[in-house]
Amino acid sequence: MLYSENEREDFKTIINEKIEETRKEISDLADRVKPVEPDVAIGRLTRMDAIGSKSIYEAGLASARQNLTQLERALDRVDRKDYGFCSYCKKPIPIQRMLAMPETETCLGCAG
Repeated sequence: MLYSENEREDFKTIINEKIEETRKEISDLADRVKPVEPDVAIGRLTRMDAIGSKSIYEAGLASARQNLTQLERALDRVDRKDYGFCSYCKKPIPIQRMLAMPETETCLGCAG
């Protein structure tokens, strides 16, 4: 195993915090992607802006959902002996990258 038990517990804490933040983000974005109703109180351009914003929120929502899935998978993997090793080159991923992105499965070289 690449990381000590204490480091793995730190990763679990970080992952759980990120999961909670991401769930809140998903909830907020889900409220923003509700259909834009035709409304006499807003003009045509304002309605077009609202529809454009809705598209941006939908993209953010899809991204947040994907991130949540990755975080949940990381939480399942954190106790496995291959956690922290690049899935491509099999080299250890630097701890700074793992602390910033505990859901990552690749080193910086293979990610780019």
